[in-house]
Amino acid sequence: QVQLVESGGGSVQAGGSLRLSCAASGYTYSSYCMGWFRQAPGKEREGVAAIYTGGGSTYYADSVKGRFTISQDNAKNTLYLQMNSLKPEDTAMYYCAADGGVGCPTYCSGDYCYPLVADFGYWGQGTQVTVSS
Repeated sequence: QVQLVESGGGSVQAGGSLRLSCAASGYTYSSYCMGWFRQAPGKEREGVAAIYTGGGSTYYADSVKGRFTISQDNAKNTLYLQMNSLKPEDTAMYYCAADGGVGCPTYCSGDYCYPLVADFGYWGQGTQVTVSS
């Protein structure tokens, strides 16, 4: 059973940075799609970034591309989300998730790709990010 534990959330002023971490254990597949999702109060959960551990391909939503960077440390079984130039609208609970299929389940439009919430089977408990103006 895959277990995911997020950390690194907190409160920051607009324009600041945070780095989220997701420690993973219990892998049974050789490769995974790992994603970061967020959910603001009263809104649906949305995918913001994903990475396929098998080849390193990355995917970003338009709302974060150019500001957020997803990465992985295979030796530590840890996923990261570096968040720069944070905005108040980035305020949300951030979740790490994993999918054991081939490739990353995303919807792509132009230069942007959105990880699909329903296709990720393993989820962490979340870490809160609050950005003040």
